[in-house]
Amino acid sequence: MQTTMNLLDAALRLEAAPYWHRELKLNRNALHNARIQGHLSPPVAGAIAKLMGEPVEKWVCIAALESAKDSACKTMLIKEAGRTWLHT
Repeated sequence: MQTTMNLLDAALRLEAAPYWHRELKLNRNALHNARIQGHLSPPVAGAIAKLMGEPVEKWVCIAALESAKDSACKTMLIKEAGRTWLHT
């Protein structure tokens, strides 16, 4: 499954972190903190995806699943989504 850290890595290959902080009006530590947490929030993931020309809904969904607590529902959704577009 792709992760929002994959999205962040791709974004940082295009532009340095200060660019993304400025464009998204984020605190200057926001992306560093997201890296420590291991995931982007759904709004930040969607905004980065939009600026990169990626499918916004896909990245918002991935971010929402990453930030959700482990549960049978989360596992089922990841498995189901993986059959369609999370591996792309």
